[in-house]
Amino acid sequence: MNRITRRFQELRQAGRKALIPYITAGDPRPESTVPMLHALVKAGADLIELGVPFSDPMADGPVIQKACERALTHGMSLRGVLELVREFRQTDAETPLVLMGYLNPIESMGYAAFVAGARDAGVDGVLTVDLPPEEAAELAEPLEAAGIAPIFLLAPTSSAERIQRTARLARGYLYYVSLKGVTGSAALDVAEVANKLAEIRTLTDLPLGVGFGIKDPATAAAVAQVADAVVVGSTLVGKMGELADDPERMRREVGELVGAMRKAMDRPDQAEG
Repeated sequence: MNRITRRFQELRQAGRKALIPYITAGDPRPESTVPMLHALVKAGADLIELGVPFSDPMADGPVIQKACERALTHGMSLRGVLELVREFRQTDAETPLVLMGYLNPIESMGYAAFVAGARDAGVDGVLTVDLPPEEAAELAEPLEAAGIAPIFLLAPTSSAERIQRTARLARGYLYYVSLKGVTGSAALDVAEVANKLAEIRTLTDLPLGVGFGIKDPATAAAVAQVADAVVVGSTLVGKMGELADDPERMRREVGELVGAMRKAMDRPDQAEG
């Protein structure tokens, strides 16, 4: 069984929701990534989305764009990301890892080489932001055959037909983009999110993760009331950028923020903004 599916089953049985932090691989430096992954797990992460840096991250706001620039400046590549996953797996065989990025680096490597490399490194899921489900079978099918979950985005504007089409191809979980915008933008309306998730749940049994706009423990707790998973990225990546020159403090403070979100999700009555 894929680690993602197993983790969601375990959480459901425990009556808990998944906390999924996102960081960009190689940011602020390649040697920072694996220690940060372990710090996230220690702080309460259930799954981790590891961003593959790309020169034109069109769905991302300025915070993650800058993270991609920092990582690329230090030579990070898709092959380098897979090596970081392999290193992480030497001491953590349980935490699900999802690669999140864009199609161009995968096409440059070649689908077969990428799928084989991801499988061998220990990747559990792949979310390719700019690959619509209508065009995804060529990658999604070999991923699934390799035991890797193809994960897709849904938007506030997704129609019932598109939700069904996406869900048929997806495995692991579906990532609902809570805002009409880029990462790190605006404030989300939890009631609006709840309404859309209720619609999606009539069309699929896959767990539903919500991301974009989750900036603090109170928001994480509110979203956890209506979603199966809370995805948080820009606020963590921003802090990593601020503390790039002090890796130990960076891990500590990012870990404290993730820990506060975990606590708020588990005890929403005590959540603070």
